[in-house]
Amino acid sequence: MTIAQRLQQIHSRIEAAALQAGRSPAEVRLVAVSKTRPAADVSAAFRAGQVIFGENYVQELNTKVPLVQEPVEWHFIGHLQSNKVRQIAGLVTLIHSVDRLSLAEEISRQWGRLGKVCDVLVQVNIAGEATKSGTTEEGALELVRAISLLPSLTVKGLMTMPPFFDDPEAARPYFRELKRLAGMITGEGIPGVGMKELSMGMSGDFEAAIQEGATLVRVGTAIFGERQYN
Repeated sequence: MTIAQRLQQIHSRIEAAALQAGRSPAEVRLVAVSKTRPAADVSAAFRAGQVIFGENYVQELNTKVPLVQEPVEWHFIGHLQSNKVRQIAGLVTLIHSVDRLSLAEEISRQWGRLGKVCDVLVQVNIAGEATKSGTTEEGALELVRAISLLPSLTVKGLMTMPPFFDDPEAARPYFRELKRLAGMITGEGIPGVGMKELSMGMSGDFEAAIQEGATLVRVGTAIFGERQYN
């Protein structure tokens, strides 16, 4: 099956999941996770109508961006070290994985040097897994408040990665909890902070995530096939 055919299938599933939840499919955007994939695959997906691509690694993003001639929108979705922020400054439209104030401060500093503003999501480790990044659920509000005071970034919402389950239904409570947390933060009325975006759901569970309120779903394997490693 081609990338274009797989994308068509994914969009059909996104539409069905949204309609089942009484939502407009237009509220959900697909982030094609292109890590480990060659630039040619990104170009092929773009020709099939895909615009947003998510990368996990700074070095890979830096290598790939010059090779992709099409006007794609890059998102950074992986764990980001503060000392590598400078390398992606201005290259990405949205960073999904801001989990600490020191990282947010460096993003603000580097985008500020370019005279630009970076949109970010605060990553929340809803399950409290030691192996995953993310602020705690209890610390999310405090982190959002602190980030809101920085001049060169804007909080657009939240991101989470639930534990891996064979049954996507098992991930549903974690998605529901992120939605509840976003509503609570919205209720605080923090100036300049929006909770419009909820980045949650991947190849195995994005339909459940959409039904619980996801606006960005991060899908790689179901579009590109199994990962390729050098």
